[in-house]
Amino acid sequence: MRKPLLITCLGIMLMALAPSAGAQSKIDRKAVVSRHKVQNTSMDTLASLTVGNGQFAYTVDATGMQSFPSYYQKGVSLGTQSDWGWNSFPNTGNYKFEETLKAYDFNQDGRQALYSIQHKEAGRAKEATDYFRVNAHRLQLGNVGLQLLLKNGQKAKATDIKDIQQELDPWTGIIHSRFTLEGERVEVKTAAHPQEDLIAVHVASPLIGKGRLQVFIRYPYPTGTFLDEAANYADADQHQSAILKQTNDGALLKHQLSSALYYSQAQYSKGSMSAAGQHEFVYQPDKSLQSFDFSCRFLPEAPAAGKLAGYAAVAQASSQAWESFWQSGAAVDFAGSSDPRAQELERRVVLSQYLTKVQCTGENPPQETGLTFNSWYGKPHTEMHWWHAVHFALWGRPKYLEKSMGYYFRTQDKARALAERQGYKGVRWIKMTDLEGNESPSSVAAFLIWEQPHLIYLAELAYRDKQDPEVLKKYQDLVFQTAEFMADFAHFDEANDRYNLGLGVIPAQEVFRAAETRNPTYEVAYWDWALGIAQQWKERLGLPKEQKWQTVIDKLAKLPVQDGVYLATETATDSYTNPKWRTDHPSVLGALGMVPESPKLDKQVMKNTLDTVWKTWFWTETWGWDFPMVAMNAARLKQPQKALDALFMDIQTNTYLKNGHNYQDGRLRIYLPGNGGVLAAVAMMLEGWDGENNTYPGFPQDGSWKIKAEGFKKMP
Repeated sequence: MRKPLLITCLGIMLMALAPSAGAQSKIDRKAVVSRHKVQNTSMDTLASLTVGNGQFAYTVDATGMQSFPSYYQKGVSLGTQSDWGWNSFPNTGNYKFEETLKAYDFNQDGRQALYSIQHKEAGRAKEATDYFRVNAHRLQLGNVGLQLLLKNGQKAKATDIKDIQQELDPWTGIIHSRFTLEGERVEVKTAAHPQEDLIAVHVASPLIGKGRLQVFIRYPYPTGTFLDEAANYADADQHQSAILKQTNDGALLKHQLSSALYYSQAQYSKGSMSAAGQHEFVYQPDKSLQSFDFSCRFLPEAPAAGKLAGYAAVAQASSQAWESFWQSGAAVDFAGSSDPRAQELERRVVLSQYLTKVQCTGENPPQETGLTFNSWYGKPHTEMHWWHAVHFALWGRPKYLEKSMGYYFRTQDKARALAERQGYKGVRWIKMTDLEGNESPSSVAAFLIWEQPHLIYLAELAYRDKQDPEVLKKYQDLVFQTAEFMADFAHFDEANDRYNLGLGVIPAQEVFRAAETRNPTYEVAYWDWALGIAQQWKERLGLPKEQKWQTVIDKLAKLPVQDGVYLATETATDSYTNPKWRTDHPSVLGALGMVPESPKLDKQVMKNTLDTVWKTWFWTETWGWDFPMVAMNAARLKQPQKALDALFMDIQTNTYLKNGHNYQDGRLRIYLPGNGGVLAAVAMMLEGWDGENNTYPGFPQDGSWKIKAEGFKKMP
């Protein structure tokens, strides 16, 4: 009688120890991240590597420093940028921002709304437009690189660098570079401080003792153009640079521009620094050294006395900070998958996390090219904030999303002034702006509205993380003022007893003219969802619902449909026959994907729309975040294979370089909304969305994907 009992007890014990069907072992996060170290063996100008901390970044060439900025300037440029580094050229024409404004009455209701546009005809209005688009502009703070000399005394060129072996370890944030110059070895280790605008390097080479290896700090001048690639050495008389202090192991430099003054503090092993030109300073290490450390910090104010951290301390701080980052939040492991795309998706996911942490975790929405080189003069675009920030919350790291939301508190008064200028209540968030909320003239940005609901979406994600009532209190005014504008902006159409969006709207698909566009599908769906969330915030806070908001929700125009397919806009009835409407962002698909399912939406019609867009769109005329947007749409429509196909569509703007950057074209060689989009889409495909409880619903369930995932949050 005892033997069966013993067998039963052992069976129960073994069952208890065995993992359940849904259980999985913890992910070896270091192994996953370390699988995707970046390796360079040449002077590949599109493979530059970056270290930084989210508010400051330093991008290097294959030497591990910014030794050849001119050689790299048309690739992934060798930028040094910070959140605080901005400048404006002198306003010699005494232009007033009001000179950029033009009045419109789109709905013929007597409203003379003033928009800041790009005036095209020669004259003072155009001059004012040009001035305020360029100013303020983000600065390239300076080049810090190796000056290498050949045996004949000439400066080495990029083509003289041989035997390159360079590695970025994203687990530590440290770059290790090795190369030779005329047979002599050089080794450089590069790290950035996790809190300060400071980089540190350790350099070892026999060239030091031969006086053939130095470090330079060179200040370029801002270009005042769309891009600033950190290699403009013209206009030397327009700025001033000087050594203020010097010891045998450090120096303090000053750089003065028209409206910016900042400092560079250098700390180094034994040696001296001297001027080598009007805006170039060179550290000559003592020839007795076989190796040296060099640290450089950029500051908006003169520093107090004290020494900088050396390479060892910075490297240790970097390693600890990065390990803490990787061990926080979510992780995914695709090892063992038979789908040949799995390894590449894991690479994109790991490197996109690294790049967005380095470039997009400051106290402001980042520009689309982060802290590497300027796009649109270095100005953030708030409609891109969704793509830059949402993934942090979905990956269980909401603190980085919330950090950048401080921008909305700081700029709320200017957003309110914009709404008032156009005759609306609430706040209208400025699309193209500097960090102080100043508007930039633009004949597109002035009429975009899809940035408006983003604030509500981001605040909702912050609340959903822990459902903390303090988060409701923190953001309630921003949410309610945003909703107030949205409700007031909707125009009541008496003839059809409904509220319209437009005329006077350029949708996310920017090919449509403001004066001719009404009720774009994506914006109507987003308006409906965001106003509903604002009402939920009222309820959560124990406040009565706003009747005006509810009226707008109830009477908001229907999503425009024709022949069983959603139109891009109500006024574009030839959406899928006219070639010009099948370019740019296919944002009609964002109405289900980015935007949660609405009662207004018919999923069969959206499925028809996805099929139609997939077959007819001019995909070569798209942008990097379009592919994740399509993937999210397909996932919600229960088409996981199509979601993956969207992520891997073979289109140039869906290219992910060796360093993880999303390449667009010769103008935008990096594009961080693409990286953020991949992270958001993958999180959604893994964890699902409200009401979706299947495991990994965005991935095929045919056994081709082996997935371990932990720490993800559902998308709304």
